[in-house]
Amino acid sequence: MNQFLSIAPEVVEAIRENRPVVALESTIIAHGMAFPQNAETAFAVEKIIRDEGCVPATIAVRAGKLKVGLSKTEIETLARNGASIAKLSTRDLPHAVALGRDGATTVAATMRIAALAGIRIFATGGIGGVHRGAAETFDISADLGEMALSDVAVVTAGAKAILDLALTIEKLETLGVPVVGYGTQEFPAFYSRISGLKCPMRVDGPEELARLMRAKWAMGLKGGIVVANPIPAQYEIPAYEITPIIEKAVAEARDEKVEGRDVTPFLLARLARATAGRSLAANIELVKNNALVAARIAKAHAELP
Repeated sequence: MNQFLSIAPEVVEAIRENRPVVALESTIIAHGMAFPQNAETAFAVEKIIRDEGCVPATIAVRAGKLKVGLSKTEIETLARNGASIAKLSTRDLPHAVALGRDGATTVAATMRIAALAGIRIFATGGIGGVHRGAAETFDISADLGEMALSDVAVVTAGAKAILDLALTIEKLETLGVPVVGYGTQEFPAFYSRISGLKCPMRVDGPEELARLMRAKWAMGLKGGIVVANPIPAQYEIPAYEITPIIEKAVAEARDEKVEGRDVTPFLLARLARATAGRSLAANIELVKNNALVAARIAKAHAELP
């Protein structure tokens, strides 16, 4: 185990015994939602994973340690103090560790820490990607670069709908990252099941995905896997409805000169307000669904001979 890791005893035991573990990020708690919905969602997601017979491992940085598996108190602290908690991507980890800082981990940082701990499955809401207008701004999420480095399968409802989804898929192909539709050939658009873009490959169950993971890494092909899992139909906001709202929010961000890591929380807040909370409700449900699928994949992977 890496000297900078601090792994909860329950998670250590599960890893040693090859029992299924599912990693979870902490940025969604600290910065993705307001209190108390963020704490309620975090606890609900961990319960879903436990009910499937797996061990949840929420990841964050606490006092300079890469924490894998947070207590209820630590999760509630993140949820209550989100505004003052640093948002840490992979590049930020050495600084936070060296100076003994606290921080919530993004998809990229969570992937890296999960890989260090030996966890192969990670459930999130949506991954980052290529931002709209990236040809001028070069704004591309570090999540994509990390996908090429860390051997972790990420269950996600696609990339965040505020991004350029076509360019995100193109960038993942360039990086050699498999984008696998889970029960679909369509790349999901976070709030919507349909994006008009196709996934390069498809699986129809946890056993198939587990075998894909085994084959990829056994061949020495480094990097992650994007498991594109659509939001359940009853909770989706159709693309024709959400797209104009997203475009308006993107224009507002541009007019107000919102840049870098501030763009995503700005846009998500605008969408929640414009949809009277429907986008937040959809976000919560897709995260729960991703946790359920991730747990089933983790079980199938642990059961491989």
